[in-house]
Amino acid sequence: MTISTSAYAVPNQFVEVDGRRLAYRVIGEGTPLVLCLRFRGIMDDWDPAFLDALAAQRFRVYVFDYSGLGWSTGQPTYDPASLAKDAVDLIGALKLGRVVLGGWSIGGVAAQLVLLQAPQLLSHLLLIATTPPGPLVKTGEPLFYQLAARSNDFEDFVSLFFEPTSASSREAAVRSAERIARRSEGRCTPVPYAWAAQSLGDGPRNPMFPVQVALDALKQTQTPVLHLGGDHDIVFPVENWYALNRTLPTLHLVTLPSSGHGPQLQYPVASAAHIAAFVAG
Repeated sequence: MTISTSAYAVPNQFVEVDGRRLAYRVIGEGTPLVLCLRFRGIMDDWDPAFLDALAAQRFRVYVFDYSGLGWSTGQPTYDPASLAKDAVDLIGALKLGRVVLGGWSIGGVAAQLVLLQAPQLLSHLLLIATTPPGPLVKTGEPLFYQLAARSNDFEDFVSLFFEPTSASSREAAVRSAERIARRSEGRCTPVPYAWAAQSLGDGPRNPMFPVQVALDALKQTQTPVLHLGGDHDIVFPVENWYALNRTLPTLHLVTLPSSGHGPQLQYPVASAAHIAAFVAG
C-alpha cells in the first residue's frame, strides 16, 4: 500500500468490494483513522492542512468517496445507512481492524450508524459538526438549504463553513480555500448540486436524525465519543450536543470560537491536536 505524509500529493487508490469500486487516499503512519465526508463532499474537500496535521499526530488517515460519487463507482445516495455501509465495507476490505471512525456533517450521522451496527470496528468515535439523534433543542438555519442547493462561490463557502461576521474567520476561509484548491493531480469529480439537493427537503427538520436506537446506543456505549464543533454552525447547531451533557456517558465536547460548519477548516492544527488528545486519553 502506498502511503504519503502529504495530503497534497497522496495518490488515489481503489478497492473492489460488494460490486463497486471505492476510491480512497491514505496519509501518514500510525493509528488508523477513517473519515466520512460531508454532504456534497469529495476527498478533495478535506483541508490538506487538517489531514497533514493528523498525520503529524501519528494517525494513518483514510479518506474516501462514497459510492457513486467522486472517484467511486456504484449507486449514489445520501441515505445515511448506505454511507455507513461504505465505511464498514472499506474498513473490512482494507483489513484495518479497529479504527478511530470520524465523520463530518452527514458523515457524522453515518459514523453514528456504524457505532450502532458494528461497534466492534470502533475504538473511538469522532464527530465533526454533525447532529445527534433524537429531538433537537435548536434547529439549523434556512440559509443552509439555500446554499446547499446551488453552485457555491467563495462567499457561500464562508457562510457555510466559517463565521462571516468575523474578520479572522474570513481570513482563515481564504487560506483554507487556497489549500483545498492547491491539489492538481487526480482531483475528484464534484458532486452535482442539483442531484444532491433532491435529498435535502425544504428546510430544517426536528429531529434531523430520527433513529431512537442510535440515541439509545450513545447512551449505553463504552466507546469514547468526541464532538468537535463550531460555535455558530448554521447546519447542525452545537447546542444540541451540550443538551446531552450528563446523558451520554462517554461524550467529550470541544467547541471552537467564531467558527461554523467546518471548524477543522478554520483550525486545522488545533483540531488535530484536540483529536489526538482525545484518542490518547
